[in-house]
Amino acid sequence: MHDGLQGTGGFSVRWGNMRANLMTVNDVADYLNKPRSWVYGNWKGEQIPFRKVGQVLRCRPSDLGKWLDGRGIN
Repeated sequence: MHDGLQGTGGFSVRWGNMRANLMTVNDVADYLNKPRSWVYGNWKGEQIPFRKVGQVLRCRPSDLGKWLDGRGIN
């Protein structure tokens, strides 16, 4: 399991009483040690679990951890 996956962009969303920190493209790129351009160019093909929030991409840290686990990446 991937601990410490937390968005550093300070972006959080509230759903009722729940609060979720979401990772930005920059957060994901930093975590994966990839350029931001790689993340933008490959998120659909690589099935990185982004969701559109308005017109920007955001990713739940838990979803990114599951994605990495499914790919056999530690």
